[in-house]
Amino acid sequence: MAHRYDAVLCDLLTALLDSWTLWDAVARSATAGHNWRIAYLRLTYGAGPYRPYEDLVAQAAVEVGLDPHRAQELAHRFAELRPWPEVAGAFAPLVAANIPIGVATNCSEILAHVAAARTGIPFTVLVTAERAGFYKPHPRPYTVALAELGVAPDRCLFVAGSAYDLLGAQRVGLSTWWHDRIGMHQSVDAPVPLRHTQRLDDLPDFVLQP
Repeated sequence: MAHRYDAVLCDLLTALLDSWTLWDAVARSATAGHNWRIAYLRLTYGAGPYRPYEDLVAQAAVEVGLDPHRAQELAHRFAELRPWPEVAGAFAPLVAANIPIGVATNCSEILAHVAAARTGIPFTVLVTAERAGFYKPHPRPYTVALAELGVAPDRCLFVAGSAYDLLGAQRVGLSTWWHDRIGMHQSVDAPVPLRHTQRLDDLPDFVLQP
């Protein structure tokens, strides 16, 4: 049976995982954690060529008045990350239908593998900014993932976690579903996604219908 898409590519740390709760815990308050994470997103999505992920996280901490050593604590606690509650149920039908699922993440190799394992999803492809040599929204992480998935951009849906990813995905011809879990302020002039939701429950029906 033909499906709407032959593969799904995802952001990891925002679209699939509740990383906000961990950042808040390491920052010691929800406000500080939110500000730190927003600063980190801005830095990574503006970085271009890869530089150590942990350095950007530490720089973001300094920018919002936190001790840069919080970046080390965050890395040490990555195994505490939890997927959003409906992630398992949303992706199980895709796995059952043999839809390849990939990740393109602005993260280091080591931390990405720790985080990916927390989702419970058997990813076919895991592409990090470190391996691609560039941070999203540079085209390279997306195009490497597409090549390894073996699909054309118009046959793959990208599940974005932030508006920055909408820009990057569009540049390589990917349609997007924006899983905007916390209602992020759209601070960039991003294209309109096919879907803009705060949950992923309807994802399998959207992907699998002909």
